[in-house]
Order: sequence, then structure tokens, then C-alpha cells
Amino acid sequence: MSLQVVKITRDDQLKAAYKIREQVFVIEQGVNPQAEYDEYESQCSHFLACLDDRPVGAARWRMTSKGVKLERFAVLKEVRGQGVGQALVVAVLKDIDTNPEAKDHIKYLHSQISAVPLYLKFGFEKAGDIFEECGIMHYKMQLA
Repeated sequence: MSLQVVKITRDDQLKAAYKIREQVFVIEQGVNPQAEYDEYESQCSHFLACLDDRPVGAARWRMTSKGVKLERFAVLKEVRGQGVGQALVVAVLKDIDTNPEAKDHIKYLHSQISAVPLYLKFGFEKAGDIFEECGIMHYKMQLA
């Protein structure tokens, strides 16, 4: 099995990432499509994970007034537990660390409860109380 994560540079890759996000967030988790696709899409660095050349995961990051926000980590249900999420986190953090404008800023995210153990592996820590976002319970997490 070959797992590869690439920074998105082409429209077909971005469409594949959007399709994954739609499957995971909109269809599987019931997130409103207007909440899933936002005004920040064009400002983000997007990533696509492929397992044996099949798109199976997506993520993005962007600069905010609070630091660097990692967002929209989505892995298709049938390949969860195969390292796709971890590979996406590695690729996104590496990209942030090689970006002169982003590397020295606070890195944070809003993690669904089920994904907290993934982010803990990379040194993220819970920062605050549990909260609801798009009908799903989350923790804000920050890289220590």
C-alpha cells in the first residue's frame, strides 16, 4: 500500500479534496454545506492524501489573527486507522514550518472529540473547555 500526501496545486486535486470533505462532513456527519465551504478556501494551503493513487484524505491550514489554524482534516471512513490522518498532520506541519510567514506563529485547531488522540500524538494540548461547532463537540487544541 502506497500512502502519499501532496500540497494541492491543481483544480482536479482541489475537487477531490472537496469531494472527500463533502463525504465526511456533509454526508456522514450532517454538517451544513454552507458551513463546510467558507470564504477562506482561496486563502488556505490545501492537502490531499492518496492511498494507492486513490484520494482518501484532505486537510488545509491558514493564517488567522490568533496564529496558524489547521482545519478540515477529513479521512474517508473505509480507510480510517491506516495512518492517513497522521500523514496529513505531518505534511501540514512540515509545510507550515517551511513557510517563513507562518512558522513562528502559534499553531492551533478545533478537534472533534474523536480526533483528540491523533493530535495529542503530535504535541497538541487541549486549550479550554469543550464546545459545539456545526453540531459536533470539539476541543480547541494548541501545539505546545
